[in-house]
Amino acid sequence: MGTTPANINPELLTWAMRESGYGEERVAKRLQVKKDRVLAWEKGEKSPTVKQLERIAGLLHRPLSLFFLPQPPKIVPLSAERRRLPKVPPSAESPELRLGIRQMVMRRENALNLTEELSYEIPQFKLIGHLNETPEKVGQRLRNAAGIDTSTQFSLQTEWKAWALWRKAIEDLGILVFQFRKVALKEVRGVALLKTPLPVIGINSKESPPEAKIFTLVHEAIHLMLAQGHEEKPAIEEDRSESEWNEVEQFVEMATSYSIVPEKSLKSIIDSFALPLKKWDRDGVRRLARKFWITPLAMATRLRSSGYMTWSQYNDWRESWEKYVATLPKRKGGFASQAEQAIGRNGRPFTRLVVEALDANRLTSVDAARYLELKFHHFGHLKPLLAPTASSEERAE
Repeated sequence: MGTTPANINPELLTWAMRESGYGEERVAKRLQVKKDRVLAWEKGEKSPTVKQLERIAGLLHRPLSLFFLPQPPKIVPLSAERRRLPKVPPSAESPELRLGIRQMVMRRENALNLTEELSYEIPQFKLIGHLNETPEKVGQRLRNAAGIDTSTQFSLQTEWKAWALWRKAIEDLGILVFQFRKVALKEVRGVALLKTPLPVIGINSKESPPEAKIFTLVHEAIHLMLAQGHEEKPAIEEDRSESEWNEVEQFVEMATSYSIVPEKSLKSIIDSFALPLKKWDRDGVRRLARKFWITPLAMATRLRSSGYMTWSQYNDWRESWEKYVATLPKRKGGFASQAEQAIGRNGRPFTRLVVEALDANRLTSVDAARYLELKFHHFGHLKPLLAPTASSEERAE
């Protein structure tokens, strides 16, 4: 079978490579063949062997049967699913990001199907934001809806508990929160899929520390609010200029900051700490950031925008902070079991839907394992972790 030719439809090979974001050179490198060989497969001049086709299917995350279809399937472009991203034009996503978005789109579709199968009510995300409002007003609206109060926020003992609190609060608004893997942070930290009901927020699993995950989570939730208010369109439809879109991003950044750090609370804490406003040192900003579970850099940015730092102070502080961070060892994630990783990746609402559908015989064990990307023998560990009394602390994948 290793040398048996697979008589595929070459048009499907080209389609699958393009849709997965792979060029001939990258496919050739992974299969350890010359680029000309891949081009010959696409032209129909030669056929890959069955073994090579299996490797192609695995690389592109496509079923083998796809390559024998008479014509490519009609699908919605990924850029019609997601919001506009500053550094990622439509159809220019990396293969890793394209896979992550595809997986999140599928999870959302599965969530809607399982919700209907179980006769549950589909949660509705109803928050709206407009660009003619102040960022503070939009950010505070999200915070109020999420039910985050400062006493709870200040009482949290670890950054992981803060992340779990914010994630649950956002999920309770009718948003699915997933994490995607193997995507470079320089490409994207987070992304929102705008379709409703059950819009999706995807967080890059490389985002670290947890305070950075919180900021990205809230940032994407603000984008969803703007989309609900018809201020944003899917990436494929967005026609703003780059400078106009940068203004949108700046609005969202400020609204995110106000949502996590309310202005009155910030002033109150600064007054109670008796912090030296004329000379912000590294420890002072870190101490303040830890109260709200935000990164020190995000806190310094907020202090500048709220008038507690001058531009000169901010630039000096940032230079000092970046030099300090450069000396730190690479942060290590905590240990997480396979079941904990599945919950971290898929979110509690989706994981719970899969488990309940399995218990109700609406889903096979094979499909349940596929939905959660979790081997079935680990499923026994999910229920204790999903119980209301279980610890809500989550560790990095």
